[in-house]
Amino acid sequence: MIQRRQALLLLPLAGCATPPVQQAAVVVSPPTDSRQLYCVPYARERANIRLTGDGYQWWDAASGRYARGQQPEAGAVLVFRQTARLVDGHVAVVSRVMSAREIRVDHANWDSRRGGGPISLDQQVLDVSAANDWTAVRVWYPAGGSLGITIFPTAGFVLPRPAGDGTRQT
Repeated sequence: MIQRRQALLLLPLAGCATPPVQQAAVVVSPPTDSRQLYCVPYARERANIRLTGDGYQWWDAASGRYARGQQPEAGAVLVFRQTARLVDGHVAVVSRVMSAREIRVDHANWDSRRGGGPISLDQQVLDVSAANDWTAVRVWYPAGGSLGITIFPTAGFVLPRPAGDGTRQT
């Protein structure tokens, strides 16, 4: 009888209890830029590197003009080599270095639309090269919402400073 009486005394307090809150999974998308551009004009504007030509041509075009290297740094341009899928190559600007094998990039037209494509900001890029030298990468694919499975060959990073500033040229 005492237990029932205690339970009845606690019953009004049951309404005061906060039910457990089920939190919905929050997916945070990286910021976007609504402009439609090719990768080269976007990288040129964003990194303030005055090179011309298709993306794959930037590595050779930078020789003697801009510092180049195999390690990422914010503001550098990652140069993708020409492949069957990237007939013009590609360039992307490093926005953040996350670790020795992960960076984030800002780039335009990654989804390969002709006539220019969307600008994608803060997109994940992973170094999958055997030598940890950024010569092979996997890239976040915004339209698919995942890290792509294709491995893309890259030349390295064009740095936003003159050649001969003490940075090792490769």
